[in-house]
Amino acid sequence: MRLVVGITGATGSVIGVRIVRGLRTLGVETHLVLSRWGRATLEMETDLSAAEVYQLADRVHGCGHVAAPIASGSFHTDGMIIAPCSMKTLAAVRTGYGEGLIPRAADVTLKERRRLVLVPRELPLSEIHLENMLALSRMGAVIVPPVPAFYTRPTTVEDIVTYIAARVLDQFGLELPGVPRWSGSQPRRTVRYQPPLPGPPLNGPTTSAVIQPP
Repeated sequence: MRLVVGITGATGSVIGVRIVRGLRTLGVETHLVLSRWGRATLEMETDLSAAEVYQLADRVHGCGHVAAPIASGSFHTDGMIIAPCSMKTLAAVRTGYGEGLIPRAADVTLKERRRLVLVPRELPLSEIHLENMLALSRMGAVIVPPVPAFYTRPTTVEDIVTYIAARVLDQFGLELPGVPRWSGSQPRRTVRYQPPLPGPPLNGPTTSAVIQPP
């Protein structure tokens, strides 16, 4: 399997890094594109350098290199992931504005009817953002918001990031090892509410009283 991964300048670059690391573990060939602001955000939010992230991928392409193999539909891939996906990139992909390699590769993925997974990172979402996501979903893209699942009882940021990365890779039939899955729940014992017994308030009288010394 061969996948393209784009990391843009939205916050959450660690999600993209975790995806690339997971793909390497699973033996998937990865073609990585890190945008200019994606690199800046990476170095702001993590202790990783761009060079260290590049080492996780099989091929690295410059964000302005629109003559790269992944810019052509004749170069076969099994799909593309943009994580995190900025709203600027989302708008560019929706309108087919292929300035830069990430939007162009996404455009190719759509026109070739391959799987495109977007991890949009913005809060709150405007009507424009929502309309762009709806339009892309109708085009066949998969929108995977980076929302944690708390039934897994995460204890670290890494737990949350790994879960999100796993859900992204699920869209390609890939499974990260060791990620907890929902397997149903057992109903918890319910306790019927009992109204308090009549009497004085538990915290004592509501009015103050002066106590005279003996």
